[in-house]
Amino acid sequence: MNNRRKFLKNLAALSSLSLTSCGWRLADVRANSTISEQRDQLYIYTWTQYTDKQLLTTFSAQTGMKVLADVYDSNDVMLAKFQAGGGSSYSIIYPSDYMVQKMVDKGLLTEINHDRLVGLENLFPRFSNPSYDPNNRYSIPFNWGTTGLLYNSEKIKDVPEDWEYLWQNQEQLNKRMTLLNDVREVMGAVLRMLGYSYNSQNEAEIKQAYEKLKVLKPAIAAFDTDAWQNQILAGDLLLAMCYSADAVRISQENPKLKYVIPRSGSSLWTDTIVIPKTAPNPSGAYAWINLILQPEVAAQISQRLSIATPNSAGFEQLPKQVKDNINLFPPDSLLENCERISPLEEFNEIYERYWTELTSS
Repeated sequence: MNNRRKFLKNLAALSSLSLTSCGWRLADVRANSTISEQRDQLYIYTWTQYTDKQLLTTFSAQTGMKVLADVYDSNDVMLAKFQAGGGSSYSIIYPSDYMVQKMVDKGLLTEINHDRLVGLENLFPRFSNPSYDPNNRYSIPFNWGTTGLLYNSEKIKDVPEDWEYLWQNQEQLNKRMTLLNDVREVMGAVLRMLGYSYNSQNEAEIKQAYEKLKVLKPAIAAFDTDAWQNQILAGDLLLAMCYSADAVRISQENPKLKYVIPRSGSSLWTDTIVIPKTAPNPSGAYAWINLILQPEVAAQISQRLSIATPNSAGFEQLPKQVKDNINLFPPDSLLENCERISPLEEFNEIYERYWTELTSS
């Protein structure tokens, strides 16, 4: 996922920095705790949308540990901070699927001991041996979804069935649409529209996608991952490229906002839970994962945060209207043309070069 996120409210006994409510904060966690303090506390680093007061309360009640967390809105922000030495206090991190591969390659993650987990067998088969992390050696899936378009059906009468709708209706959408602030998602979407792979390593194809985006750029209000949510609810935007988890939540606030997975294809993503090698409280990390693997907890999280649980036993506990929500749980027919984003190693520099040209011009 990249960015998929929202802030909640108030839990006592945490610092007074922004987002200290509920134990979620934007401040840097400092590695100055004593060993005993580290056993009593669990520091996590997660997406802004996964702030969940009830989950913190339940965990603390079951373990006696206090949870403190920093939040981020981009996989790249998370990795940069971690590699700069700012991640040594975290025992749990929530990277997206392709970022798990990157972190494994960089030797940053601990191999998970499945003998210390309860409920791993409850995962849907597609999440039991994922391509990005065979046999879940380093990660446990937390949420999954797609990337697509959320539009105001009251003001846009024709359903934007594919990415090309943006170009075909550029005048109507002028400065009233946003794209994600994510090079791989935006370039990938255009690559799919052109009939190529989300993970193309052909520079001619990347350049073609860039040229298409350059045509659309004057009509784009912003490359944005979070601020669009209030703007589309206020009626300032007609359409936004977004993650399905955000779309489901926003459409609950305004049912006139509809989500579509473009027919030419999009990304299929999974956000995961990992334990870094530098984790100061691995026992707390396993306790956190085991709590989330409990079917009733997985179902509650799915409903509270409007996210798609990968836990089949938890899925069965969801109300019928949630299970039948194709934006949360799309059928295979809608996923046929979707791809997972894969790490591209050195070739990623090509994407970044064109992205810099596009966003800075």
